[in-house]
Amino acid sequence: MIKSKADYYYYLEADKIALAKTRSRPFIFSDDVWRFQRLLRKFEYYKNCKQALIWKPYIALIWFFFHRMSIKLGFHIAANCFGPGLSISHPGTIIVNSNAKIGANCRLHNCVVIGTQAGFSDRAPTIGDNVYIGPGAKIYGCIYISNDISIGANSVVNKDFFEPNITIAGVPAKKISDKGSKGLLTQATALLQKE
Repeated sequence: MIKSKADYYYYLEADKIALAKTRSRPFIFSDDVWRFQRLLRKFEYYKNCKQALIWKPYIALIWFFFHRMSIKLGFHIAANCFGPGLSISHPGTIIVNSNAKIGANCRLHNCVVIGTQAGFSDRAPTIGDNVYIGPGAKIYGCIYISNDISIGANSVVNKDFFEPNITIAGVPAKKISDKGSKGLLTQATALLQKE
């Protein structure tokens, strides 16, 4: 969660590395996903760090642009769900419950749903660091997914996976390999720590 201006810049830099962007600012008529992620981080920063009444109109303006971009790209992603190094592969339907917590260096594809257990709005998944989520994956319930896991396309994950460094897939999801997410995503936070 972004709690300071230093955190804000750190999250932006990690997201830029995860998306393999060379420019800090996106092009005006392209890079929509990068523009969305920048708006997400800006909204998180102002929402979390600027509580004074004077900031409320500006936060509302940022939310308006963020919401408009969300609709354009097909995303329903709440603030403060993702750690640094988020990488959304391209526009397309992505739904993430506001109670979900996803760690650093997550790579998401289109048609992903991270939701709650039926009838419980607060029982959302907790997902570790360096997790690759393939296209069409559905992750729901009060579950925990460990670090360095790769989730296969069109998988339905509704139970805990505590073992790190594995690949899970299927309906319902089960362990299919010991490969993990290495090579499927950029560990942006590790690269930033080396600098």
